[in-house]
Amino acid sequence: MCEKKMIKCKICLLPAIVPGVIIDKQGICNFCRNYDNADFSNMESVRKEKEADLEKALNNCKGNGVYDCLVPVSGGKDSIYLLYKLKIKYDLKILAFTTNINIPEIAWKNIKRTVKKLDIDHISYSPSKRFYKKLFRYLLKNQEERGAVYTVSYVYAPLFEGDALKIAIEKNIPLVLAGYSPGQPEPERMFYEFSRYLISKTDWTPPELRTCGFFKESELSYFFNPLSYPSDTTFPRYLAPFHAWSYNQDDIMKKVVKLGLVDSSKHANPIYSNYPINWLLMYSDLKNFGYNPYHPEFSKLIREGKANRTYWKIMAPVVNFMIRRKAFLGQNITKSLKWLELNTSDLKITRARGAYDPLPGP
Repeated sequence: MCEKKMIKCKICLLPAIVPGVIIDKQGICNFCRNYDNADFSNMESVRKEKEADLEKALNNCKGNGVYDCLVPVSGGKDSIYLLYKLKIKYDLKILAFTTNINIPEIAWKNIKRTVKKLDIDHISYSPSKRFYKKLFRYLLKNQEERGAVYTVSYVYAPLFEGDALKIAIEKNIPLVLAGYSPGQPEPERMFYEFSRYLISKTDWTPPELRTCGFFKESELSYFFNPLSYPSDTTFPRYLAPFHAWSYNQDDIMKKVVKLGLVDSSKHANPIYSNYPINWLLMYSDLKNFGYNPYHPEFSKLIREGKANRTYWKIMAPVVNFMIRRKAFLGQNITKSLKWLELNTSDLKITRARGAYDPLPGP
């Protein structure tokens, strides 16, 4: 096992310990081999279809209300650059929106600097910290089999995505545009756009949270539920433009600094601007699975030429070192455990795969 942990694909850096990874005698993983042999003509055709649809949506949303679109902003490089592109290239009237839970100081500085420079309206919503503490505690003590990052992220993300939808409906904004990079969230949940069925017909409350008996109905009401709206409600589209546009992580990190949207390369770095609690999630998964849960995502970006291999060859081990030692940014692990009143022994996988997934729909 220890020997397997050390083996990585020489192209995309994907560790051999990741389930489904096979590294051959040449040191190349099966995903890179398949990528080299793939026919990308259809994939590029699909991307261009999405790009054409996006261009149409961005043009059609103009002038129908006070705001043309709502952009959820976390303070990371992608949401920051998305604000710039929508404002400068498309001249849209934007409402930037932040759910104020676990946003780090660097991310807040990025948000404030960008909305001021671009002269964009921004609102933030601060939900009950008591509820979020209760939710995070429950999820970390009852993780599904894919681990902490998957369990918490795929319950937490629908909460702030739902917050954005609620504001868009309230203010009659036709488009919600999220700064998700390719591969975020997982394709079965969203590829470029949340389905109309999910937006208008599906209660977003995770079934496990409703049946476990630990949460009150008033707490579950934080989740978006389109069935609670009048039948004639107009629901916005929810799109991820970076799924349609050409994307390069390294270019965006450089651009936001060059444009003066963030103060420095440090502020553009996802390692620094990420949610503090995410360090605890990575710690739990690294402990339980032996690899960083974000490694497959970044390896995919490297494989596709959308992320800098040299950068991640250096930084991935540094990140894992900080996690294991709970040092430097890894101190967020200790801080999060203290906030949640948890011990490392509380971080357990107790639920089956899919326990927190929303009810399936067409």
